[in-house]
Amino acid sequence: MKKYFITGLLIWIPLSITFMVLAWIVGTLDQIIEWLPKGLQPRNLLGFDIPGAGLVVGLVILLGTGLVAANVIGQKLVRYWEALLARIPVVKSIYYGVKQVSDTLFSSSGQAFRKALLVQYPREGSWTIAFLTGKPGGDAANHLNGEHVSVYVPTTPNPTSGFFLMMAKEDVIELDMSVDEALKYIISMGVVAPPNHVTPARSALLVE
Repeated sequence: MKKYFITGLLIWIPLSITFMVLAWIVGTLDQIIEWLPKGLQPRNLLGFDIPGAGLVVGLVILLGTGLVAANVIGQKLVRYWEALLARIPVVKSIYYGVKQVSDTLFSSSGQAFRKALLVQYPREGSWTIAFLTGKPGGDAANHLNGEHVSVYVPTTPNPTSGFFLMMAKEDVIELDMSVDEALKYIISMGVVAPPNHVTPARSALLVE
């Protein structure tokens, strides 16, 4: 009975959490419908709400914004909008800070979170998984001897919080592991180990 009970839990717990997260996402996005004019909202057109309509509207807004911003006129509008925000003191700091981070993370040419690393943290002899975010910059780079890399060490089981470290390049080992596999490994607290893609004789591969 205990074996069957645990087997049932292992099946239903991931399914339940998955549906709960999806329901929360869809419910949150459905609030976008409230932004539409009253005459265009499903409850006024059809007499009832349509679950997931906000998700569709959100995707249309994102695609439409990207389509407009991709042409010459759209780029001029974006520059005008950013110049307007730059004149507002508090908004300027928040907007450009978030924009710089998002451009770094989501740019196809960026290197942030493109590699999973093995580092010693929080002390020598203790190892954990980190992600490459770039190289030290600003005045901090002037005080570092030798070549260093910037890494993000996520916490478990919530990888959205963590620590930013600047480490010597020779102390960092690049893993033959995708970012998705590394995140699963971190979230599961080491329970879900990724497959071994390399031979045990492989030596440490430093970040390029």
